[in-house]
Amino acid sequence: MRTVLPLDDPAADLATVGGKGASLARLARAGLPVPPGFHVTTEAYRAYVAGMRDEILEAAEARDADRIAALFAARDLPPALASEILAAYAALGDGAAAVAVRSSATAEDLPGMSFAGQQDTYLNVTRDGLLDAVRRCWASLWNARAIAYRDQNGVPHDDVALAVVVQTLVEADAAGVMFTADPVTGARDRTVLNASWGLGEAVVGGLVTPDTVVVSGGAVVHEEIGDKSVMTVRVAGGTREEPVPGGLRRRAVLTPEQALGLAALGARVQELYGTPMDVEWTLRDGAFAVVQARPVTGLRPEVEEWNDSLKGDYLWTAGNLGEAIPDVMTPITWSFVRLFIHEAMSASALPGFDLVGNIGGRFYMNLSVTFSIARALGMQGRLGAVEQVFGRIPPGLDVPMLGLSRWEIVRRVVPLAVHIRRRVRENLKGMRAFLAASQRRCEELRAAIAATGSPSELADLWAREIEPHVVTSCRVLEAAGRQGGSTLVLTRDKLRRMMGDTDAEAMLTGVNADGGLASMGLLTGLGRLARGEISRDEFARTYGHRGPHEFEVSIPRPGEDPAWIDAQLAGLRDLRADTEALLARQRAARERAWARFAARHPRKEAAMRARVRRWNGVVRDREAARSENMRAFWVLRAFVLRAGELTGHGDDLFHLYLDELLSVLRGSSAPLEKVAVRRATHERYAALPVYPTLIVGRFDPVRWAADPARRADLYDARGAATPPADGVTGFPGAPGVVEGVARVISRPEEGDRLEPGEILVTTLTNVGWTPMFPRAAAVVTDMGAPLSHASIVARELGIPAVVGTGNATMRVRDGARIRVDGERGTVEVLED
Repeated sequence: MRTVLPLDDPAADLATVGGKGASLARLARAGLPVPPGFHVTTEAYRAYVAGMRDEILEAAEARDADRIAALFAARDLPPALASEILAAYAALGDGAAAVAVRSSATAEDLPGMSFAGQQDTYLNVTRDGLLDAVRRCWASLWNARAIAYRDQNGVPHDDVALAVVVQTLVEADAAGVMFTADPVTGARDRTVLNASWGLGEAVVGGLVTPDTVVVSGGAVVHEEIGDKSVMTVRVAGGTREEPVPGGLRRRAVLTPEQALGLAALGARVQELYGTPMDVEWTLRDGAFAVVQARPVTGLRPEVEEWNDSLKGDYLWTAGNLGEAIPDVMTPITWSFVRLFIHEAMSASALPGFDLVGNIGGRFYMNLSVTFSIARALGMQGRLGAVEQVFGRIPPGLDVPMLGLSRWEIVRRVVPLAVHIRRRVRENLKGMRAFLAASQRRCEELRAAIAATGSPSELADLWAREIEPHVVTSCRVLEAAGRQGGSTLVLTRDKLRRMMGDTDAEAMLTGVNADGGLASMGLLTGLGRLARGEISRDEFARTYGHRGPHEFEVSIPRPGEDPAWIDAQLAGLRDLRADTEALLARQRAARERAWARFAARHPRKEAAMRARVRRWNGVVRDREAARSENMRAFWVLRAFVLRAGELTGHGDDLFHLYLDELLSVLRGSSAPLEKVAVRRATHERYAALPVYPTLIVGRFDPVRWAADPARRADLYDARGAATPPADGVTGFPGAPGVVEGVARVISRPEEGDRLEPGEILVTTLTNVGWTPMFPRAAAVVTDMGAPLSHASIVARELGIPAVVGTGNATMRVRDGARIRVDGERGTVEVLED
């Protein structure tokens, strides 16, 4: 039986010297700076308790810690063991060294359970008190908190034993704790250092607010100087807490060079263990020592950072397309969205700058690009059109511009604009034929995908047929949206000046006449299904590609989800009467508005009717092209699902980017190593609230979500004082004044909470929300603009709407009585 072992002895394993001892032995053998010392082994402990083991276990079952403490206090160490411990102590230094005596249990410092703080440690112990400190450490295995902790974690009491580590006490100038991964966020590329003056007990025991230093990428990236009010110091017979001298309280403990050196030491410890580590350290005369190291427990899964806001100081908006893409995107969806943007919105791009970004998994557009191009081309007066598409910019908000000269922007933009104009002209020629054939072609592609028999065959089909169709659908959407130039914006503005808001909005309705508005397809299709005019299969094939999550390919389409169809049919109730009555009422309002226009401007009626017909035609083409583009996204979903089936990797493939997925189809398994991290990243971001509509500068979604004073309308990293609005105002989305009960709904899946005649208040709406509209007396949204397709649908149905308020869901409580004025764009809380 070996009762005492040198600190670095090869026999010093978990069973022999406990978790803390085994870790220190491993560190010492690896040549890391560990204070010298020795182990009193678990064999020594077992020999000591052999005559009272049954009494200890009986008292532990009764949770009688005092009885166990009395048993240990009444029993001295055997003489032979005492002599061996004192001889090992005499070999440390001059034989009079002050030492730290630390408990080290066999159930301790394990990957799943740390047991930190459950047993005792004694500092500044000398020869006279050494044997008593060893005995008190053994007794602490049975204190009340250690017994309770083992019970909570299912560790049997008769399986544990306790070793003791005796080490030379470092009379530290400073000490603290180091985490080689961020314990809050789980980021593995960040080392977090806590540092304070004196011995480390004040930090470990939570008695002091230490400095916090974060090291990443070989540099200090964050530093907070704590108010270090107390420090642990040596005194005769032990330690005590004393006030920190005034000159040190707000002074940084570590220099940047020391912080980098300590982080490098932590990296060596992590490399030794192969996992993120919690390291206790000391600093004496400029030299670091490691006094304890254990795996970090409870660490969040490793995650990636999806955050394009870190690329520069830009203004980002989630308006318009962000409303159509409301979800935290999986990596494969982000790949497809980037393809969509490249092909459908290249006219708004500026070479060298990202037009769109992924911020915490959510879609944002870089308005700094748009504003910089407008200023360079002398088109600042046209920026009002931006608000009608992307939503309002708060008064006083200084939009950051790109760091390019006017001439450099012109040099980059003009050649691209000439190319895009030519491409749009060519794609408009084929638009009608493409839209007419799109449904049939998408069904053929989905059938071809289902028929593939091997991963490589599917990869070939992607290159040969799937990608070309998706690219064409995106370019047709681009052409449809750009035809007529600024017709949509200018026609609306001119009518409002001539007739006022209410009549202008009424005159612009009728888009759904003479050919159907694709944005109302779900509503129309559900009505036809409810009346028995089409079968479920016909509904799924014709309308089932649209929905509230239509861009996110990991989520089933309505055409794949019978339960979704059932829920919508149940919620629509008597759809035929409701929807048809709304359309008839709006048709009558439109005719009255045109009669007033004719009376006021008799010579301009014919020209204005022609102009509005062009407006309606552009809107219909744009919405039809968008609908067929979403049908192509259903093909993309089928492609990823089939890839998962053929490779046997299922929905793991949603967490790969497109080039990685194609690589897997070609036989590589390397990309699959990233799936677990990507899945954890997606889950982390999806658990956060929806981010602000507008973001300026660098934005941290996790820190923002943890801020109780966070704003949902605007985040400005510059700290600019753009105060939140006291009231609720937005764009007049559709005219009319309504009073009623507000129903605040965060997700379309909660739509059954909206009762007929209530006012729908939500963050955003898209085409997937339109089945709720006939039940709503009015619609109020945080996000939105007059030319978003949800606004157009509200106008077609004659439902008063106020969109783009920025703060409705913050200011209006669920169940409150409110008044919505869709002409003035105001919302008033009448009774909270």
